[in-house]
Amino acid sequence: MMTASKITLPERRRLNKLILPLQQGPDLTLGQFLKTVEECCPQTAYAVKLRLHEMADGELKDMEYFFSTLPTPFTAFDTEAYKTSVVGLFMRYMLLAYNKLSFSQVYKLYKSLQHYYHSHYAKPTDGQVGLPALTADDSDMDLTSTEDTIGDRIDKEELDIPLHESELRKGPLSQKQAEYFLARQAYLLKNDENKALKPAALQEELNNMLKFNPDFAEAHYLNYLNSMRVQDIFLSAHSLLHYFDRLILSANEGKSNGDEGYGRSLRYAALNLASLHCRFGHYQQADLALQEAIRIAQESNDHVCLQHCLSWLYTLEQMKGSDSTVLTEDSVKMAAHFCLPYLASLGIQSLVQQGATQGKTAHKLMDALKDTDILHWKHSLSELIEISLAQTTSIWRMYGKSTMALQQAQLLLNMSSLEPVNFGVQQNNTEAFAVALCHLAELHAEQGLYNAVSEILQHLKEQFPPHTQHAKLWMLCDLKIQFERHMNEGKCHLAAPLVTAISALNKTEGLYRKAQVLKALNRSTEAYSILQRLQVHCEKTKCTEMVIRVMLCTAELHWESSGFSTALPLLLQALALARQHHLQSLASETILHLAFTQLMLGVPEQALSVLHEAIEPVLAHGSVTDKGRALLLTARCQVAVAGFRPNALAVDTLKEAAAYFSKLNCKERLRDIHYLKAQLHHSLGHSSQCNKSAMLFRLLDQELQSPAPPVSMRL
Repeated sequence: MMTASKITLPERRRLNKLILPLQQGPDLTLGQFLKTVEECCPQTAYAVKLRLHEMADGELKDMEYFFSTLPTPFTAFDTEAYKTSVVGLFMRYMLLAYNKLSFSQVYKLYKSLQHYYHSHYAKPTDGQVGLPALTADDSDMDLTSTEDTIGDRIDKEELDIPLHESELRKGPLSQKQAEYFLARQAYLLKNDENKALKPAALQEELNNMLKFNPDFAEAHYLNYLNSMRVQDIFLSAHSLLHYFDRLILSANEGKSNGDEGYGRSLRYAALNLASLHCRFGHYQQADLALQEAIRIAQESNDHVCLQHCLSWLYTLEQMKGSDSTVLTEDSVKMAAHFCLPYLASLGIQSLVQQGATQGKTAHKLMDALKDTDILHWKHSLSELIEISLAQTTSIWRMYGKSTMALQQAQLLLNMSSLEPVNFGVQQNNTEAFAVALCHLAELHAEQGLYNAVSEILQHLKEQFPPHTQHAKLWMLCDLKIQFERHMNEGKCHLAAPLVTAISALNKTEGLYRKAQVLKALNRSTEAYSILQRLQVHCEKTKCTEMVIRVMLCTAELHWESSGFSTALPLLLQALALARQHHLQSLASETILHLAFTQLMLGVPEQALSVLHEAIEPVLAHGSVTDKGRALLLTARCQVAVAGFRPNALAVDTLKEAAAYFSKLNCKERLRDIHYLKAQLHHSLGHSSQCNKSAMLFRLLDQELQSPAPPVSMRL
């Protein structure tokens, strides 16, 4: 067919990887088979096509000649067909089976080969097949059948019955083919969901498989995983229960009790059912299933199962909003005692997350994560390393250290997986990668780099399609970025429709965004009512970040009614909370609000002094909006402190602020800056610069077609 020297080394490697999937996988049509081989080595695909053409368009003796020229596994020492190789074992099996066939069976095999070949090139017209179709069941090309029965005799009537092409593929798979298909799809669902079959296609294949073997437990479990992809709770629970029913009744679970028997299946069935209800937010049902699993595990003295139950117990308490610190600490201690590093590490990561929300200092949390990282690398727990890096990224962002967050996200995205990856899988579709990419998108959006944001979000959409379980992360991220962009540009009419979509994914974020839109539309009473309800809810759920944001937004509402003295206690309370929980970004933003309030209360010197405390972290880690607002406020304080004296320093500060707002196309802020610059240039006697700033102000004012709010009423 072709010499091995014509095949390049990369092609040889690809072919070697392809051999086992072809042998163990389900049957393929000729088109699928040739396409698969051609992707690995076009020369080999052409040679296969040529040899099949010679046999199918020739005579029976051409097929017999093919078998006679095959190298014998016992004599082919220098080829891939050596007796101990995968190809050699397959060829030996094939030759032994072929040599046992009678003449009628050989003839039937040849006719099946002809139909297999010609059905690929047939061009059906008006619903009819172009070539005479053959009838054959799925075993026509199976060399393992050695009995020469009456049904094996070929007659003309048998050969004239039409056969649809799909019947070659939709028949029952062998046990090995089915197991290979299930293992491959389960692996892809875990590591690279995009390369697995689509939910509908996989469901069809599983239904076909279960039609021939309803008691195939593994097929029910894959059906459960597939249903989870599309959030189908009924079918997922149904498939999970069927899986454990079949597992209990199977021959492998013959014992009535013990570590690997009937009892083990029951307790893990209850545990899986509890995790399923947890994922869908059915806390009462999850608690009942978890208590059942604990009871059965205690009866069987299964410490490993009990540890898993304890892990889910503190997870359930966290999802309910309760304090689960004591339960988590107990879980970590017991997992370490029973040498379960995975569960111990998960518990420590959960404690770190709780510590971050409770205001623990960064160095304590990072020390704890460092200890878990040592455990991860020691036991090669790749998945937990990814979670640890994603968690570190989130913690740094929460503390307002954007540079550190960016570094950790990049470290995760450039890390190679420690797990063996097969089937050409890129293991980057886990939740940790989604979280890191969302952080990257938000960090770029904060700096006004919207082209980079579009590329990151496009990658997220490709890697995590809308039907996947982690798609909600990038959906919410995308909506929040769009909302902030529209609000910065003063386009409330475009931001308002996004509120409904945000609320569908996160009610708290949706309510906060709704209040912002109402405030921008001067509907202060409605906005205030929503903010008060939101603050009460967030205080109950201990969502400190949102509580502080709500306080800042409420203070801005007080500004609009000139209630600066009323806003002051609220801002001091927000600053105390931010410092207590080490939230530097929110603390800096609160200081900006305090400085503005003091400026409006007539103490610009004190405002400038307070502002100097926040300006450094804002310029180092803040968003472009915060940098521009901080510099604009600094210029206004400088002007107020100088009084009627000319102040050239404020002009330079305003220029820098204008550069930041230009990145975001924030025209309302630029209008304010040009207005102040015109006043400053006039006081300095710079007529040309004054006229230029006045002209820019007028152009922006005409473009915006909305009255400029009093500069003294907003930060």
